[in-house]
Amino acid sequence: MLMPKRTKYRKMHRGRNKGIATRGNSLDHGGFGLQATTMGNINSRQIEAARRVLTHHMRRRGQVWIRIFPDKPITRKPVETRMGGGKGAVDHWVAVIKPGRMLFEVSGVPQDMAEEAMRLASHKLSVATRFVSRSEELVIG
Repeated sequence: MLMPKRTKYRKMHRGRNKGIATRGNSLDHGGFGLQATTMGNINSRQIEAARRVLTHHMRRRGQVWIRIFPDKPITRKPVETRMGGGKGAVDHWVAVIKPGRMLFEVSGVPQDMAEEAMRLASHKLSVATRFVSRSEELVIG
């Protein structure tokens, strides 16, 4: 699973997720992409599940780019623990997603195959998405 090799600080504040994506919101590598339309967090397990579905459906033809990386730690305290005692240990890592962010890109496969692969991958993610191609690319916002 994806996670940073090392970070400056082990734990992070929860923060806010406002606005739309101003960077990472266009197709840079492939001819087809999966773009987020809602905000949320995608954890490393979901990214890996979507990547596996993409490569499996395309039968390892073409190329896949993962445009997000889970770099935010989410902490969790043990079950049935009393209040206090500080912040919990790091449980998993998430990528913070804003509307318009390009999540995956593919190239080297026909459009119908790419569209179906992206549809299957979108079911593994916790944000709403849409399929975009280079010919009809539109930036949300």
